[in-house]
Amino acid sequence: MYTSRKKIHKDKDAEPTEFEESVGQALFDLENTNQELKSDLKDLYINSAVQVDVSGNRKAVVIHVPYRLRKGFRKIHVRLVRELEKKFSGKDVILVATRRILRPPKKGSAAQRPRSRTLTAVHEAMLEDVVLPAEIVGKRVRFRIDGSKIMKVELLSPLNSC
Repeated sequence: MYTSRKKIHKDKDAEPTEFEESVGQALFDLENTNQELKSDLKDLYINSAVQVDVSGNRKAVVIHVPYRLRKGFRKIHVRLVRELEKKFSGKDVILVATRRILRPPKKGSAAQRPRSRTLTAVHEAMLEDVVLPAEIVGKRVRFRIDGSKIMKVELLSPLNSC
């Protein structure tokens, strides 16, 4: 499976799982068969892929891409997701950039962490990745009596932007 390994770069040379290899193989096949995606997919690879159960009996494929390659993936996001959903029939495909959360600096430390590495900033950016072609225009957090909270997110679809 050398072909699919070319599309997966894991940290610390860890072995990819069987599912990650199937996603890597799907990307490799798309690069070789789809002419409009060929040049864009040439230099792109993924970090990991996970299959997640969603409400009901639906499943979703969450693909983690390197932060530095997120612009390349965003450029072809709609076409790539459409093709991958065909390959993984009945499953939704989500592309999320791999980001790092740094803990707060210790008391008396001169080093400051960047705002983009805080827990809140990383979670906000992941939410934007999940709803990608749409744009977030509003958020409401509703706290229930039992302590649970619900976040309602208002989206602006790129199709309805006119």
